[in-house]
Amino acid sequence: MSKKKVVLAYSGGLDTSIIIPWLKENYDCEVIAFVADVGQGEDMEEVAVKAIKTGASKVVVKDLREEFLTEYVWKCLQAGAVYEHKYLLGTSMARPIIAKYQVEVALAEGADAVAHGCTGKGNDQVRFEHAFLALAPELQIIAPWREWTLKSREDCIDYAEAHQIPIVASKTKIHSRDRNIWHISHEGGELEDPAQAPLDSTWQISNSPKAAPDREEEVEIGFAKGVPVSVNGQALPAVQLLDLLNEIGARNAIGRIDLVENRFVGMKSRGAYETPGGTLLLLAHRELEALCLDRDLEHFKEHVGLKYAELVYNGLWFTPLRASLDAFVASTQEEITGTVKLSLYKGNVSISSRKSEYSLFNADIASFTMSESYDQKDAAGFIKILALPARARGLNRKKKAAEVTR
Repeated sequence: MSKKKVVLAYSGGLDTSIIIPWLKENYDCEVIAFVADVGQGEDMEEVAVKAIKTGASKVVVKDLREEFLTEYVWKCLQAGAVYEHKYLLGTSMARPIIAKYQVEVALAEGADAVAHGCTGKGNDQVRFEHAFLALAPELQIIAPWREWTLKSREDCIDYAEAHQIPIVASKTKIHSRDRNIWHISHEGGELEDPAQAPLDSTWQISNSPKAAPDREEEVEIGFAKGVPVSVNGQALPAVQLLDLLNEIGARNAIGRIDLVENRFVGMKSRGAYETPGGTLLLLAHRELEALCLDRDLEHFKEHVGLKYAELVYNGLWFTPLRASLDAFVASTQEEITGTVKLSLYKGNVSISSRKSEYSLFNADIASFTMSESYDQKDAAGFIKILALPARARGLNRKKKAAEVTR
């Protein structure tokens, strides 16, 4: 093919490390590595140096942590988006912002194409490519995993060794991991057998319940219009706030999940996830909504959260539906302001306190003590009206039964 300039979403992991020389060999192209800092905890300078050493002509690094949290993670948090009961969408939320800035770099650099290291079996290929096509459909897309002859991570390791590319993965350390400020995911190795428990060494950032402190730890999280703004009374910007909650949650063994999930491409897969701070935020936000939202809105919003999670998981961030759901969710958060205190102990979370000036909980009404705020006699009429259809059916059955016995 003709000479190209390709911008690769580069992490420095096994797949993207070998993609740079592969692109140059197979496309005779210049490769620009785009490195997105979404809080993976790595030295970005070292990642950039590695990209140059393996053949990149240029490296562009962008710190996206603040925007990732405020424009992507917090939106999913406010929506209550959880995929298949457990997954807090850590990888799913990061892909659209990475793709957005990868496209921006490609257009600024006059590139012909964008490339990614996603496999042809995974969800990430959809997430990246849907974003590319939505934002810059004129760019060509190169997906090496769908083109090359490599079939496994072992093959990739052999390729890296043959090209003298330094990698962390080995044939005895075969897990595939994705990390950002919200979570870390683990796939491969023993996790490919759903009957086998994760190894102790699989978990990377959180204590096991056995290693967690032998005493409860309380943490208070403050929200303003559904956005987390403080921890233990201290106002913090988004990145510092989540870093602190990750530290607190991780030492108390909070946020580990083991999940068999339905991938968008049609297969079931198994992964392990650690989301310590995110788990605390989700639980606290949910409790504050329970205090402040009225019944019909709260129940309807649960449906919206399920749909929102499905859209994000499936890679459909840049769609009118997702944007429209954002508008609805934002309207529900106007009065989600207050504090929730959580008690943490060896992987368990209990609620110690919920406070909000917008609380709809009225002790005078809800109390067992009789008061003028609620006349129990009114309940009789309410129940009779509610039960009119049931009463009509009951009378009809009774009438028919009497006719049969005649």
